[in-house]
Amino acid sequence: MNKFGWLSLLMFFASIISFLLLRGPDLNLVIGIIVLGTLSIFGIVFAILSKKLLPAIVGGVLNASVLLFVFFLLLAKGIGG
Repeated sequence: MNKFGWLSLLMFFASIISFLLLRGPDLNLVIGIIVLGTLSIFGIVFAILSKKLLPAIVGGVLNASVLLFVFFLLLAKGIGG
């Protein structure tokens, strides 16, 4: 695995750690969405730049799942007001 593949996986784990650090009842949801979305998009870009099949698939799927979670958070914020 090259450095972009490792960076893609690192962005996924950084998203998980930042979610665990930012959670709670007094969370500013906009900051959480921005942080998780940015890390996820960087992870997908690093997965594409890795140019190897396995890191691109694994990193892309993991970071896309975080991006889907961010979409649901954004949807919940829109519904909840």
